[in-house]
Amino acid sequence: MSKLRVNPIRCDGFGMCAELLPELITLDDWGYPIIDGRPMTPALVELARRAVGACPTAALQLVPDDERGRQRPSPVS
Repeated sequence: MSKLRVNPIRCDGFGMCAELLPELITLDDWGYPIIDGRPMTPALVELARRAVGACPTAALQLVPDDERGRQRPSPVS
């Protein structure tokens, strides 16, 4: 399974993600994304990949979950 995550530091509130993926993303009063944490169907995962690719600040990420439903930590370089 995968989950959407937004980096609030990088996000500039363009709102493009909510336009591309209204099934999972709404905007707050200032235009910043609020991500619905429900599990995604395969079709939504494909749409989420498009939204991630279209984010102008690369603030939106699609991250894998481990078996217990928690996000895996990013590998340290």
